[in-house]
Amino acid sequence: MSKTAIMGFGNPVRSDDAVGIYVIEQLKNIIGNQGDISIFDMGTAAFEVLFGLKGHDKIILVDAVINTNEPVGTLFKLPAEEVLRAPQEDPMVFLHGMKWDQALSYAKKILQDDYPDDIQVYLIAVENTKLEVDLSDDAKIAGDKVVKHILEDLKSTVA
Repeated sequence: MSKTAIMGFGNPVRSDDAVGIYVIEQLKNIIGNQGDISIFDMGTAAFEVLFGLKGHDKIILVDAVINTNEPVGTLFKLPAEEVLRAPQEDPMVFLHGMKWDQALSYAKKILQDDYPDDIQVYLIAVENTKLEVDLSDDAKIAGDKVVKHILEDLKSTVA
């Protein structure tokens, strides 16, 4: 049986930066708990990505992206290979300051053959990352579109 992990990232008190968490909450409400689908609210964690990948064949990541020069709510879907950051060879790398793109690079190096081949990333263009708890309407609309895309993707994986 193929296993899929869906991970949403964001800071819940930084307005639109929380759009990844919003997507995860929507998916939890729609899908619930299923043995072949793991849904993770990653918050601002990144190093935990390493451990969340193990045992899954497909990974879907959702996060906000800023400074794209695109309108708020613009969606980007791309393979993880396009956003990986090279791992630092420094043994003292500060793991708590690591972003998920760098964590993926470490995971690839550490997991080797167990690293999933199918990792897709949804990025949602945002501007507002002020200290606020509400998402903008544009971010919610984009988040709802991502939910729809993920549900369609999951349906085609099962079919």
